[in-house]
Amino acid sequence: MNIIIINGPNLNLLGKREPEIYGSQTFESFYETLSQEFPQLTLDYFQSNAEGALVDKIQEVGFSVDGIVLNAAAYTHTSVAIADAIKAIDSPVIEVHISNPHAREPFRHHSYLSPVVKGCIAGFGLNSYRLALQSFV
Repeated sequence: MNIIIINGPNLNLLGKREPEIYGSQTFESFYETLSQEFPQLTLDYFQSNAEGALVDKIQEVGFSVDGIVLNAAAYTHTSVAIADAIKAIDSPVIEVHISNPHAREPFRHHSYLSPVVKGCIAGFGLNSYRLALQSFV
């Protein structure tokens, strides 16, 4: 089973950025842990701070992978383009968030992605990704 994890803006700073919210582990080290924990999955990873690059990647892989784990970060709350890309593909998408957006600023309470994804997992730290992978197994 081929699964890709796609991370949006500022998630390249995990481990440095607001550790009280996002923790102190880098995503790269966590990704290695996930790869070991899920040997039955072929995992791939992509991160970009650019909305268009995220749309391009979703379109590129969205007809060939078995699933997409997507943390669109701030674009969750603003991007009709990413929502449209998800609607256009065949691969199921799980929306993940490290923090609980509903426990944060009001502008984070709305997701353009939630209506078009298979499911949403939020608020479990990096374990949100683990839970998303488990949903595909």
